Amino acid sequence: MSSSSSRRPEPVATNAFERASLPLTRVIAGLPPAVPIVVVFALVLVGAFLGPWGAIPLGIVVLFLAWMLALSWPRLTSSERLMRVAVILLVVGVTAVRLFPR
Repeated sequence: MSSSSSRRPEPVATNAFERASLPLTRVIAGLPPAVPIVVVFALVLVGAFLGPWGAIPLGIVVLFLAWMLALSWPRLTSSERLMRVAVILLVVGVTAVRLFPR
């Protein structure tokens, strides 16, 4: 078995936004698949327990998820889009609660 068959496909850019994102998507694609998931999960946990300053890591998560959604938007079905938007809105809501506690 050759080593090229076990490698993931190289990200391909089809528009200006994807071309601008290509360097970072190449870095992310080169990481083990669990790394981005663990980093996002860790940022959400830190943000949830850090008080008002928790809005910073949560904001980073919102930006990352919105960027991923924008990159994948043309390839998603309407239900997949809806689920991803719902997750982003949930994290935005948690961020707002961290920023503006009672």
